[in-house]
Amino acid sequence: MFQQLTIVGYLGNDPVMRFTPSGQAVTSFPVAASRSYTTNAGQKVDETTWFRVSVWGAQAEACNQYLSKGRPVLVIGRLRPDPQTGGPRVYTRNDGTSGASFEVNAINVRFLPTGRGEGSNYEQDLGDAAGGVEEDDIPF
Repeated sequence: MFQQLTIVGYLGNDPVMRFTPSGQAVTSFPVAASRSYTTNAGQKVDETTWFRVSVWGAQAEACNQYLSKGRPVLVIGRLRPDPQTGGPRVYTRNDGTSGASFEVNAINVRFLPTGRGEGSNYEQDLGDAAGGVEEDDIPF
């Protein structure tokens, strides 16, 4: 069996790096993937899904060094389900409402250009990893 997830979004906070007891680097950061659409009733809806990304090894060190809050990234990885529920990790926020966190083990993290200025072409930068993403499908 095989699963793969591709996320294009923005970092919600600066990366945090730590080391396992064996000395392997692990960097974690949240990524927000957003989309906007209009319902049949004509109402505009903005939807954001948050992912908690973990990156290992040398790639973890590079993410920690070069990424920061607000930076766009493309993450290719696999979902890591909660061992107790088999789904996303469910938690209670400080205000008492429920929340869920989709945990992702990254296989590859690509740093995307920070703007759409001259010389910045997201479709070209995404290359084959995005699988032919159309401009309207990119969540920013």
